[in-house]
Amino acid sequence: MIPAWILLLLNQVFFTLRLSGGGNGSFPRPLKAEEERRYLEQAAQGDLEARNKLIEHNLRLVAHIVKKYYTPNGDQDDLISIGTIGLIKGIGTFKPDKKVRLATYASRCIENATLS
Repeated sequence: MIPAWILLLLNQVFFTLRLSGGGNGSFPRPLKAEEERRYLEQAAQGDLEARNKLIEHNLRLVAHIVKKYYTPNGDQDDLISIGTIGLIKGIGTFKPDKKVRLATYASRCIENATLS
């Protein structure tokens, strides 16, 4: 069962994407390395806006990973939701001092959430 706060967060992220997506239905571009580093520092200090920016700009990664597990029976939206939960967990537990890129770490979290 997915906690209500995660569903609310996902709803907010998807709503924001619909408003800022420019009508073309695509996800925002990945952040540049320096932008990502700055947002990670801000998110580590508790800045929710920075954390949301990291989530939004890594949704393309979720969609890419979900494509590997997509089945034609229409559960792609569910897999994207579950993958986004993995992304949120990955951003929350990411440690920049480990010298691993966020996308590398988050992709494992997304796959773990999708496969469980």
